[in-house]
Amino acid sequence: MRVAVFLVWVLAFVAMLAPFFRRGAVGGSARAPRALRDELVKDPVCQTYVVRSRAVSRGDVAFCSADCAARYAAR
Repeated sequence: MRVAVFLVWVLAFVAMLAPFFRRGAVGGSARAPRALRDELVKDPVCQTYVVRSRAVSRGDVAFCSADCAARYAAR
């Protein structure tokens, strides 16, 4: 009977610690942060924010529309 109680305690203890071991094996908090797919970028012409995946890009600059990109190029 004592052996059964001891095994229950050991299993409960291992079950409590299992998430910590799994987190360490995957990388835990040492993992590199994931890049944001839909980060907001600011349009330099009209000063509005647009989602990068929907922005009109001209080089490293992102615009909310093709019209703003043309106005920026005309400067």
